[in-house]
Amino acid sequence: MKKPLLAALGALMITGTGLAAPAVAATETKTATDTPAPTAVQAVTFAGTVSLSNCSGSVVRFPDSEDDDPALVMSNGHCLETGFPAAGEVIVDRASTRTFGLLNSAGTRVATLRASKITYATMTDTDVSLYQLTTTYGAIKSSYGISPLTLNDTHPVAGTAITVVSGYWKRTYACNVDGFAYRLKEGAWTWKDSVRYTSACQTIGGTSGSPVVDNATGNVVAVNNTGNEDGGRCTDNNPCEVDANGTVTVREGINYGQETYQIPACFGLDSKLDLNATGCTLPKP
Repeated sequence: MKKPLLAALGALMITGTGLAAPAVAATETKTATDTPAPTAVQAVTFAGTVSLSNCSGSVVRFPDSEDDDPALVMSNGHCLETGFPAAGEVIVDRASTRTFGLLNSAGTRVATLRASKITYATMTDTDVSLYQLTTTYGAIKSSYGISPLTLNDTHPVAGTAITVVSGYWKRTYACNVDGFAYRLKEGAWTWKDSVRYTSACQTIGGTSGSPVVDNATGNVVAVNNTGNEDGGRCTDNNPCEVDANGTVTVREGINYGQETYQIPACFGLDSKLDLNATGCTLPKP
């Protein structure tokens, strides 16, 4: 996993290693300008992203969400304030009062949002956490002029121009979807059908939980979560790809996200989680 902030800052104490060099080289905010007409290109900004105490995240909605629905914040399962969920563990409706710094388009913190609960979190098959807030999408828009990011409900496509938007570091990383890993194994955890980035997205510790935005639509297609740091094989911080035949591939320096298109099918009216809903494939407790 991309190390949560406390672990990441610890790496800075080691001369010549850790985050110091990547942080300097990180790509600043960019607007995609090379998508062929007539496709409208969205300016990818920080609006709707959030900073966590140890990670990044975003206020997200589903295609059919309404203004009076309780707002949700998405990050990684490994970013939970309670620590990493075990392999096979699924957390549902656990009370939480965690706070999030809401950012505007320029990356300025304009508000503090608070959770009422962890609606869903796991590191099994995927690496995601969804917090329900004490406010609604409409109230956030009315008070701060900021709309949530929409989760795309279709599978991402290889070659798509994307931007990983880190609310923690207030940095963006622009690249393309290189392809998909049938299985991505890291230590005790295994994730299915993960998004592999091209090498330009050199994400670092603290970018965990960042939304991965399709530059052409502005919609979220994945949540950033890990990368192979030093060529290790299937170990912590060194995930490996495993294909359908069991062949293992190690891609040193390549980073990954977990798809989010399957999440909307698991939520109904008023941001209510229903893991038994038709089409919902998220792991159950």
